[in-house]
Amino acid sequence: MNWVPIVLIIFKIGVLGATMFFAIKSHRDGEKEQEREKAANRRDAPDEHALDPSTPDLKVDG
Repeated sequence: MNWVPIVLIIFKIGVLGATMFFAIKSHRDGEKEQEREKAANRRDAPDEHALDPSTPDLKVDG
């Protein structure tokens, strides 16, 4: 019966280690996903200097 506390402590350390690993991994994956979304939003955003043909900015002589 002296081996029971040793086994339980080893199990507890293993569970806590796995929990910490997945918590850190989840947090890091979330940050990467946010960076990807920001990059996609920047890439899809309209350019400020682009001409919009729907506005009558250009005057045509004729």
